Amino acid sequence: MNRLLISGTSSNCGKTTITMALLAAFKHRGLDISSFKSGPDYIDPMFHRKVFDVETHNLDPYFCSEDMLREQFIRNCGSDLSIIEGAMGFYDGIGVDGEASAWKVAKSVEAPVVLILDARGMSNSAAAILKGFKEFKSDSMVEGVIFNGISNRLYPLLRDIVENVGIKAYGFMPRKEEYSIESRNLGLITADEISDIREKINGLRELAEECIDLDGLLELAESAPDLESKSEFIGSAKTNSNENGLRIAVARDNAFCFIYEENIEILEDLGCEIAYFSPLEDEKLPEDICALYLCGGYPELYTDDLSRNKSLMEDIKEKMSRGLPTIAECGGFMYLHDSIENVPMVGFIEGNCVKTDHLQRFGYVEITALKDNLLCSEGESIRVHEFHYYDSDNCGEDFKAVKASNGVEYECCHSSDSCYAGFPHIYLPANPDFAKSFVNHARKWKNDI
Repeated sequence: MNRLLISGTSSNCGKTTITMALLAAFKHRGLDISSFKSGPDYIDPMFHRKVFDVETHNLDPYFCSEDMLREQFIRNCGSDLSIIEGAMGFYDGIGVDGEASAWKVAKSVEAPVVLILDARGMSNSAAAILKGFKEFKSDSMVEGVIFNGISNRLYPLLRDIVENVGIKAYGFMPRKEEYSIESRNLGLITADEISDIREKINGLRELAEECIDLDGLLELAESAPDLESKSEFIGSAKTNSNENGLRIAVARDNAFCFIYEENIEILEDLGCEIAYFSPLEDEKLPEDICALYLCGGYPELYTDDLSRNKSLMEDIKEKMSRGLPTIAECGGFMYLHDSIENVPMVGFIEGNCVKTDHLQRFGYVEITALKDNLLCSEGESIRVHEFHYYDSDNCGEDFKAVKASNGVEYECCHSSDSCYAGFPHIYLPANPDFAKSFVNHARKWKNDI
């Protein structure tokens, strides 16, 4: 289980660009690679999966215990190499203790850490910063650095300066604007939106091969200790019964693309077959389904196309009105409204969604049911996250939400015996009972029709 965690001294220091360069370079060598992202990020994993054709998963200490996190890593690691990209700065997380930080992930899976440092305009200050990161925690896991945004002329000086304080330098990445990848408010734009994505990735690969010590990074990855599973978490979700015939329709296209792969895995572990469909293109839901999962994404970018597909929207509304078990989160929740920006949508939930000029909700949240519903009984809770600029005039009031960062409380979500719909994104492994309840309702639907 060779592995590295690539993190940064701060956000926007070049972690994602360099991680993509490394994935491209190691993939080019023919290695079997998996990638992971710390934190509640859909877009980078989706990008890695699409562009590099690698297994990609999330590792999030807010949702998972240390043992569960380790189990998720062991289950999905690459046979030759696993690269974990940390979110934000290395120690940044929730509160003063840095809960859910990339450092917590590195500790849980015992991964050597290579920091990315934007070193423009630095010399000795680079050593001070890196020494501080390495010694801030006695078990920091920090082993090396890759410099971003510098030239080959500056690199030897910076290398000698940081190695004098015990930080191994593994190369640098020069700034090349022609290889930059655009972002929008939720992160990177999707791979399908970049016409010259292959040229950009090939350019990053060539830079990595020229400027980064790839052999040294592989040697560091090989130094990681063996991991043993300490949790029966994954196995405990599996059912002993034969669930053949339980098909769950899952939205997946350019408009609906934000879903944790771990959510898919736990549903498959419970015996379900996943039937993907496109709300943009398919006229009907897949045949013989007994549940529906409308995930998040960018429906606001495709409102006209979605609205024109009236036959699918009518099919969804009709089946949901008859009690088809349905999870709809964030973009999927918006899709169920009467309209988005006054463009007609499914019409299962009364109301309109509109864009605002700032984030409405952002960050980790714990939601607790105020009544029995599709996923749980009254009083049961699950950890989730929210990140949305759009708002609804009918957000729901069937769950109480408490923000992890400051304890602020608010009501949210619509729920019934057959539906969960709201802005929060659910990570089902955070409470496997939610997944089991969803599957049980799917089984009942199948038996009743």
